[in-house]
Amino acid sequence: MDHDNMHNMPPPSSSMMNNGSMNGGGGDHHKMMLMHMTFFWGKNTEVLFSGRPGTSSGMYALCIIFVFFLAVLTEWLAHSSLLRGTSGDTANAASGLVQTAVYTLRTGLSYLVMLAVMSFNAGVFIAALAGHAIGFMLFGSRTFRNPSGDRETKDLLPASGCAC
Repeated sequence: MDHDNMHNMPPPSSSMMNNGSMNGGGGDHHKMMLMHMTFFWGKNTEVLFSGRPGTSSGMYALCIIFVFFLAVLTEWLAHSSLLRGTSGDTANAASGLVQTAVYTLRTGLSYLVMLAVMSFNAGVFIAALAGHAIGFMLFGSRTFRNPSGDRETKDLLPASGCAC
């Protein structure tokens, strides 16, 4: 596919921007979805899947809750002892496979949160930030740690939940 000549394409016409069709008319023509390139507020958005959450307020709220818990889960996996292993574990193939599976799952979830934020919906962005913050507070910060020192105190910086 040749992408070198895409800069020569004409800008969308005003009729295309007004009614969304490629040839300016209404009718049975295919609609063109314009993607937001700046942050916006509103429930009419698409996040991760085409047509979802759509225009329903309930589905938008479910989407926000889903993104929030996805970010919390990402933080839990980032700070999980399954990923780091314990000091008593021997280096065997089974523990290496478990660590690899948890790391792969965490990376995939991180990318899903990133793609959700790329919808440029401010509500989704705030839900992702709040999920990462709550997840870090619960699983990564010293706020809820055991005073017995189940983790080394030299770890001043948290493990990143982002795979970027």
